[in-house]
Amino acid sequence: MSVAVLTAIAVFIIVVFRILNVSSQPQKPSFYCRDKQFLNRVLKFAPQLEEPYVPTRLWGFSGHVQTILYSVFGRVRCPCPKGDRRFLNLDDGTTLTYDLFKPTFNEPELEGITVVIVPGICNSSESDYIRTFVNYTQNQGYRCAVLNHVGALHNVPVTASRIFTYGHTDDLHVMLCNLSEHYPNTKIIVIGYSMGGNLVTKYLGESRHNRPSSVIAGVSICQPYDALKATGVLLHWQNFRRLYLYALTEAIKALILKHRSKLLADDIKERYSLIEKDIISAATLPELDDAYTRKVTNFKNLHEFYRWSSCLHYIHNVKTPMIFINSRDDPLVPEDLLIPIQNFAKSKDNILYMELMHGGHLGFFEGGFMYPNPIAWLDRTLVSLLPALREHCVDDIRKTAIY
Repeated sequence: MSVAVLTAIAVFIIVVFRILNVSSQPQKPSFYCRDKQFLNRVLKFAPQLEEPYVPTRLWGFSGHVQTILYSVFGRVRCPCPKGDRRFLNLDDGTTLTYDLFKPTFNEPELEGITVVIVPGICNSSESDYIRTFVNYTQNQGYRCAVLNHVGALHNVPVTASRIFTYGHTDDLHVMLCNLSEHYPNTKIIVIGYSMGGNLVTKYLGESRHNRPSSVIAGVSICQPYDALKATGVLLHWQNFRRLYLYALTEAIKALILKHRSKLLADDIKERYSLIEKDIISAATLPELDDAYTRKVTNFKNLHEFYRWSSCLHYIHNVKTPMIFINSRDDPLVPEDLLIPIQNFAKSKDNILYMELMHGGHLGFFEGGFMYPNPIAWLDRTLVSLLPALREHCVDDIRKTAIY
C-alpha cells in the first residue's frame, strides 16, 4: 500500500475521530442558580445530576451525531402508549387536539400530578421521542397530556387559516384550561421541548389574568430563547447550521403545502396578501416566515414577529418555578444564545439553569459503546425532577399560608 493511500486513510480516521469527538470525557452538568434551596431540593430528588453524564462512547460526544440520530430515529425503543384524544373547537375555527395518557398504575401520592408535554417544531404526541417519554412517565405513575401542534397530526385536518407558530401560546392556554376543568384538583407541571420550551416560558411570562392556578412549574429543554438571533446564526454555514435551517424550513413548508387547500385557499391568500410561489420557493426559515407566517399573524415585519415570538422578552415576568436545560454542543443553539439564561438564573429565585457539555439538540443518549441505553438521560432526569418541583410548590404554599 502506497504512502499516499496510508496518508489518506490516516487523514480520514483523524477527521472522523475529530467529528465524533471521541477524546472527550463525561462531565457533570453545570448549574446556574441563585436559589440554593431550590437547587438542593432538585439534587435531593435527582442525585444523578451530581454525577457525570455518560454519552454513548463511540458517537455520543458529537453534538451533530446526537442531533441527527434523535431527529431521524427518535429513541432506541419506541413504545405506543394508548391515550384518549380530545378535540377542542376554538373561536377562530381551529380544531385543537391534545392526547391524555393515564398512569399505568395508581399511586395515591402521584395521582394529583399531571405532566403536560409541549413538543418541538412540527411534532405531536405521535413523535417517537414524545411517545418514549410518555411511556416512561406513565410507568412511573404520572398522568400525561400532550399538546398536538395545529397541523402536525397526519389524520387531523386544519380547519382554520393557520397552523402553529413559534410564539403562539393561546393553544397551550386553552389546553391547560380544559385540562384543569376536567381535573380540578390536579397540579400541572409543563415540559417543553425546543420550540415547545419557548412556548412554555413565554406563556408563563405573559400577563394573563386567567392562567390556571394549577400550573405549578415549568421545564424548558434545548430552546434558543431569542428567535431573531437564533435565525440569524442559523443562516451561517459554520458548524453546518445552514443545513439544519434548511431541514427546519422544509419541514414547516411541507406542513403548509400539505394543508394548502385550507391555508392557501384563494380567499386566504387575498386576505393576508400571500403569494404562493414565494412560499414554495422560500429557501430559509426567515424567507418562509416573511412570505407566510408573519403575514397570517398580522405582523408588519420579521423583526416585530420574532421579537413577539421570543420568550427572552417575557422571561423576566416568570414567577412560576422553572428549570432550563441546554447542551453546549447543540448545533442549533450556539453558546452565545445561552448567556441570557445563565444571567437570568443567577439573578432570580425559583429558577435553575442546567448546562451539559454534551447531548446535542434533544439527544442526550446515554450509556453503551455503540448502542445506547433504552431510556435516555433526558427522560430519566425529567421524571426525577417532577417530585422536586411538586415538593417545592407545596413548600411555597405552606410558607405563604403561614405568613
